[in-house]
Amino acid sequence: MPAQHLSIPYGRSAIEFELPASTRATIAISQPVPPLADVSGAIQAALLRPIDSPPLHQLAHAGNRVCIVFTDITRSSPDHLLVPALLSELERAGVQDADITLLCGTGMHRPSTRAEKIAKLGEAVAGRYRVVDNQPQDPHLLVDLGVTPGGVPVSVHRSVVEANLVLATGIVEPHQYAGYSGGRKTVAVGAAGEALIAHTHGPAFLDHPGTRLGRIEGNPFHEAITEAARRAGLRFILNVVLDDRARILRITAGEPDAAFRDLVAFARTVYEVPIPHAFDIVIGGAGYPKDSNLYQATRAPSYLFSAPTPVVRPGGYFIIPARCEEGAGTGVGEERFLAAMRDAPNAAAILEDARRNGYPPGQQRAFVLAKVLEHAHVMIVGSECPDLVEACKMIPVETIEQALAMAQADVSNPHEVLVVPHALQTLPIVTAAGGGAAA
Repeated sequence: MPAQHLSIPYGRSAIEFELPASTRATIAISQPVPPLADVSGAIQAALLRPIDSPPLHQLAHAGNRVCIVFTDITRSSPDHLLVPALLSELERAGVQDADITLLCGTGMHRPSTRAEKIAKLGEAVAGRYRVVDNQPQDPHLLVDLGVTPGGVPVSVHRSVVEANLVLATGIVEPHQYAGYSGGRKTVAVGAAGEALIAHTHGPAFLDHPGTRLGRIEGNPFHEAITEAARRAGLRFILNVVLDDRARILRITAGEPDAAFRDLVAFARTVYEVPIPHAFDIVIGGAGYPKDSNLYQATRAPSYLFSAPTPVVRPGGYFIIPARCEEGAGTGVGEERFLAAMRDAPNAAAILEDARRNGYPPGQQRAFVLAKVLEHAHVMIVGSECPDLVEACKMIPVETIEQALAMAQADVSNPHEVLVVPHALQTLPIVTAAGGGAAA
């Protein structure tokens, strides 16, 4: 068998690599679905015929205060298309520019830059409307909305709570806590205060067996953000499903629960891919913007680990190419992640401390990564901060070929490798019957 030439995302491009001739690859990729040929037309059609809701121009009225919560730069949601379409509907309804606030749902991530706001919204929109970032640690900008029946303290940005009409954009794709992202999450987490984020990202939630990638029913995280968004007044969403090249496959608008479930049903037909069994070696891609820092890039191994059945066997290896040009990341959450990973002696200590003492928002990424590291090794290939990778209990490697050689020398079955080029947009499902595409 000749050597196999493969490619996996790395930053805005890709890394090309060779698999040894003796190695067989199973490649897990999303199901092929033609992208929408007329995106603008599809957006207008979704807004004209929303699910379980009147059209937006009928929901909104002159004099309304409106808040549109959109995703930050770490999400690939095409907000530069979605937000202008929502604004056009509001203008049609007679809502004045001065009554509209565009809130970047950063959660606990760092504030967005002016350039990032322009990239997300377009220069015309960013220059015309009031655009603000969530500030989860500023009590003066948050409104307390009480505690959910599940014990989650709900606080949300004042611009959301004081609006007569709350709208949100988003991207529906597999999410390791919520089951699927998008829907209510843009508001419930993106515009939330630190207390809500801390509780929903705490060890009790993340250790719960229902908090799994791709799972909605019986998922306490999903239930909590649904209630939080309801209390915040979210009335209407415009969300998309993308393929692994960020092309739009489906657009749905309407009442948040109904529109979200429509998109999840479609997303499952795209993202969920059968594979024959777990593997000793898994190569997973994150790509831009997720691999711009270590905090985000480590989602690739943790997503694969959080699949309904972990795709790597105990003691196996995740190989993740990631530039990490921003180091660990610069937000509050990213700094907490770095401190927890760097300062603990090992993964077990991170888990023990978290379960005993809890942790602040952002540090949950260290908890989740430690759960992965307790089960398997993580190699980060081609990072611009190898010392930081090593300090965070992972293995820095220059090339995929070198990583493969190291892993294959240490596992019981070195001749089979799972390759998931787009680990955040693919949900491998281990089946007895098998599946996946063998290269």
